[in-house]
Amino acid sequence: MGANETAREEIVAAVEQIFDELAVLQRKKVYQAALRINPRLTEDDITQPHDYPELATNAEWNYEDGVLAGYLAAQMAVRARLRRTS
Repeated sequence: MGANETAREEIVAAVEQIFDELAVLQRKKVYQAALRINPRLTEDDITQPHDYPELATNAEWNYEDGVLAGYLAAQMAVRARLRRTS
């Protein structure tokens, strides 16, 4: 394995770590926003917001959930691109 390949792998690992950290932090924000709306919700409950109208209609919760969806979509796009170029 050459120096370029090692550097590439280090960059890929760093990017993966960044996306993982962003997603973990944002999941916490989504859950905290849900708990402000309904303190009885579980982390599993918020994966099905259509079952909880108070979530589905709440602008703050939808914003935070949308940010999480964006992070996850970006992570998948970067992974797909990296697979095509490896």
